[in-house]
Amino acid sequence: MSDTDDGDLYFVQGLLGPMQNFVYLIGSKRTRECLIVDPAWDTDALLSVAAGDDMRVVGALVTHYHPDHVGGAMGAFAVPGGITDLLAKAPGPVHVNKLEADGLQKITGVSESDLVRHENDDIVALGDVSIRLLHTPGHTPGSQCFLVRDRLVAGDTLFIDGCGRVDLPGGNASQLTESLRRLAALPDHVMLCPGHDYGDVPTASIAEQRSSNGALVSALRSAPK
Repeated sequence: MSDTDDGDLYFVQGLLGPMQNFVYLIGSKRTRECLIVDPAWDTDALLSVAAGDDMRVVGALVTHYHPDHVGGAMGAFAVPGGITDLLAKAPGPVHVNKLEADGLQKITGVSESDLVRHENDDIVALGDVSIRLLHTPGHTPGSQCFLVRDRLVAGDTLFIDGCGRVDLPGGNASQLTESLRRLAALPDHVMLCPGHDYGDVPTASIAEQRSSNGALVSALRSAPK
């Protein structure tokens, strides 16, 4: 796991689990507080990274409710770590889109009192760092991405040269296409930080993805005239 240097912004991208999940720590170096994005697989490892950087974990950001991102179980598929384990070791609010909250509770058993249900374009702030929550349905009804300065943490909505699947419960191809168009409209310099290490590189600019990512190209071509 490595931290990028951007003034007050604390931003770490790490790789965990057998499904090549990217997990992120986002926070403020001034306040020494951070949130973990999708804290599945190994809670202790994530807390150790934060502690090693003299950062205190004060909650979580959820891109969507699937167990490989938040822990818990879906049928026979179960994932260690996750939201409930994090809350037991570092209590704090769990920021989730309002349309994803019920699914998160079902999968993880997390209490309603631990959740903050968000709308599109809500802001979560730590110190001078503002995290913009973008509702990007399609992979799941309440999927959301996090825009922090020039970085887009995209969960399973957008990958390097790919996008999320829509054949799981709650998936919707037309919604995902519209979400991809919205993300494609972000400034050229914004760096895509995906939810899985499925590409040749861990990050890439939106400008690069507009030309190389077939899912984005297709979404833009199908836009209403």
